[in-house]
Amino acid sequence: MNQYKVLLAGSMPKAATDLFDARDDVVYEAITDVSEAVLLEKMSDVDGITVRTADITENIIKNSPKLKVVSRFGVGYDSIDVPALNAQGVPLMIVGTANSVAVAEAALYMMLELAKAGFKHDQEVRQGNWNYRLGMHAIELWQKNVLIVGFGRIGTRVAPRCQAFDMNVFVLDPNVDDDVIRSAGYTPVSDLRTSLPDMDYVTLHLPLNNATRDTINAEELALMKPSAILVNAARGNIVNEAALYDALKMGEIRGAGLDVLAIEPAEKGHPLFKLENIVISPHIAGVTNEAANRMAIACAQNVLDVFDGKADPENVVNQIVLDDE
Repeated sequence: MNQYKVLLAGSMPKAATDLFDARDDVVYEAITDVSEAVLLEKMSDVDGITVRTADITENIIKNSPKLKVVSRFGVGYDSIDVPALNAQGVPLMIVGTANSVAVAEAALYMMLELAKAGFKHDQEVRQGNWNYRLGMHAIELWQKNVLIVGFGRIGTRVAPRCQAFDMNVFVLDPNVDDDVIRSAGYTPVSDLRTSLPDMDYVTLHLPLNNATRDTINAEELALMKPSAILVNAARGNIVNEAALYDALKMGEIRGAGLDVLAIEPAEKGHPLFKLENIVISPHIAGVTNEAANRMAIACAQNVLDVFDGKADPENVVNQIVLDDE
C-alpha cells in the first residue's frame, strides 16, 4: 500500500486531521512556521500540502519532487504560483462553496453596520450621550440600489440576501450571461463606471488578477454618490487604498467596509485606521465556526481525492493539469 505524506502549512481544524487519521495510508505533519526556508526543507518528500496563508513559490514547487496536490483552506490563491504548478502537472484545489455563505453574510453585516452607524451609536450610549438619538445618523437598505460585482460562488449568495431586504439588485460580471442574471431575478449591467452613479451600495466579490487590480480607484470613487457605501470582502488590491482614504476623508462616499487590505497583516499606523466612516475586519469574513469546519473537511478531502485519483473538477483551479492526464 502506498504511503502518502501531507504537510499542513498553518494550523488546521480537527475536522481535517480527523479525515487524515482515518486513513492507514496517510501520515501528516503540521507546522506553523511557513517561511520559504522551512517549506523548502519540509517539501522534499511531501505528496500533498494544505495551505492557509503560506506563499507557495515557484522555488518551493520545483523542489517538491513528490508533490501531487496543493489544497487551499479557502478559495483565494493569489499566494500560490499557479503557472509553476501547471509546469509540474500539480492540481491546485480550493474548497468550493464551503465558506461562501459566511462571506455573503459578512458583506451584508458591513452594509448594515455602515448604514445604521451601529458602532458610533454604541460608543455614544456608553459615554452617556443618550441625546445622540436626536440626530439623523442611519440610512436604510430598503428600496436602495446595490451593485454586486462578481456573480460567482459568493456573489450569487449575496444577491438573494440583498433581495430579502427589498433592495434593487444589479449584477456586473462579464463572465456570466445576462440571461442567467435575469433568470435569477436580478438586473445585469455591463459597465462599472456608467452604473456607479446610480448605486447606493457596491459590494465586490472578485478574484485578484491583473484585470481586477484597482477596479475601484479614484475615478470610480468620484462617480459614486456621497451617500454610497462600498464593501470589499474579496482581495485588498481590488480597491486602491490611497484613493479610498481620500474619498472617505473628503466625504465623497458615506463609508466603506473592508475585510481585506493590500498588505496583510496591516501596520498599526495604516491611514485608514484613523477614519471613523470605515469598518475593517482581519480577513475573516469566511471564517465562522461552521465555515471553518466545512473548509477543513473540504480541504482535507481534496487532498485525499487526488491521492485516490478522483479529484472533483469543480474544486480544481488549474484544470489544464487534468486535461493533460
